[in-house]
Amino acid sequence: MSGTPHGRSRALNGRERVRPRRPEWAAPEYPPGAIPLPVLAAGALSAPGSAQTTERLVGLDRELNGPGWSPEMAELRERGAAIRRETLADLEGYLAQLTGRVEANGGVVHRAATPADGRAIIAGIARDNGVSMVVKSKSMATEELHLNRHLEEEGIEVVETDLGEYIVQLADERPSHIIAPAVHKAQADVTELFGQAAGEPVADDPNALASLARDRLREDFRTADMGISGVNFAAADTGTLTLMTNEGNGRMVTSQPRVHVAVMPVEKVIPRFTDLATLLPLLAHAASKQTLTVYQTMVTGPRREGEADGPERLHLVILDNGRTRLPGTRYEEVLACIRCGACQGACPVYRTMGGGHGYGAVYGGPIGAVLSPLLADGAQHRQLPFLSSLCGKCYDVCPVKIPLPDMLVDLRADYERDRRGGRAARLAWRAWAAAWTRPLVYRMSLRAVRAADRILGQRLLSRFPGARVWTRTRALPPLRRVGAFRAWRRKRA
Repeated sequence: MSGTPHGRSRALNGRERVRPRRPEWAAPEYPPGAIPLPVLAAGALSAPGSAQTTERLVGLDRELNGPGWSPEMAELRERGAAIRRETLADLEGYLAQLTGRVEANGGVVHRAATPADGRAIIAGIARDNGVSMVVKSKSMATEELHLNRHLEEEGIEVVETDLGEYIVQLADERPSHIIAPAVHKAQADVTELFGQAAGEPVADDPNALASLARDRLREDFRTADMGISGVNFAAADTGTLTLMTNEGNGRMVTSQPRVHVAVMPVEKVIPRFTDLATLLPLLAHAASKQTLTVYQTMVTGPRREGEADGPERLHLVILDNGRTRLPGTRYEEVLACIRCGACQGACPVYRTMGGGHGYGAVYGGPIGAVLSPLLADGAQHRQLPFLSSLCGKCYDVCPVKIPLPDMLVDLRADYERDRRGGRAARLAWRAWAAAWTRPLVYRMSLRAVRAADRILGQRLLSRFPGARVWTRTRALPPLRRVGAFRAWRRKRA
């Protein structure tokens, strides 16, 4: 954080006093692939607070996903899934229609092929408008751009105004969840963090903590030159950009500064404004079991003559980053995602790892394990599909019925086919399969493994060449009772 500019922002006052308490790999700009994924995952499992985060995530999953889909919501789910597939069937057509409507409404549309393009476009808008301070509403697309650090290097203060994003910004961390960026933080962690920033002890009370953040952010809304937001849905037929929030910060970011920049990946477009009647309640239900979020902010162009608030200039940045290669492939349905985060909370691997930092990517959980390797800059994330138990719960909770388990399996197969040494591994697996299809060979191999465990013990067994690869980041399972269940079942048959 040493290179972070300080000046007008009241919310960032005292940020230099904060002592980050996070692993190096949880930092916002930690390079992908710098640590092998198995080592990173093992680090996430043993990180301080990981077990407590797991406990919280298990409780949230039980509360949010336990009841399943009611008949009414199941019908809404079917309609939502159909709308998203309709969009993907003519993605470029709807993007062209959206562009025309936004421009007709007085906005400026930019297409960013890569994250670098997106950074350059937004930094250019800031320079052209003399921007020295930006307030941001929650946006995973800007995380994908690594935008904050880039703007700070340009001498621009960047203030996250979503409470969870503000917490992780002060803590110098990446968000660990799509809609709950600070889900890995306990209340005591936030109390300590806010106390360091304030330079004095603060009350360990949720209302007091929220009030402190609100007080520090309020002045920044009023004085910021530019607001940057994400987009939940962009209606192609009207050019309306819709944001869903529970804190009201999105409304302030899009109405108070003189310049508003909205950032969205290509898949956020929807065919019709009326589709919001299906998608808004569907997203709210999947994310937090709300009927609707507290605020639905709809932006249709900059401020018009006679209007009391709103930006003087509106820019829409549409990010590709390899997404437009996916329609027509077996992975196109990943673009149907509406970013509810339900698959993350439902995933036992994500929960056990204490959130998304252990994935080493912007997007964690099942949706991240599929989307991240498919992006244009996703070569470092090709092993992510292996961070899954393939239990299928991600599909069960997905509000638009994305077949994530099937895609995870296909991406694993792609990785094994393409990686160096893949042919040797395939031959070895084929030999193993051929051997174990013979009952006698199967029974003899089980007896040999049990005998080796009794004679050598697990410590020596783990040093064998085949086992050494496994035990580098995993515990060798007990082998003395291999086949015990089959024997028990035979006796009871």
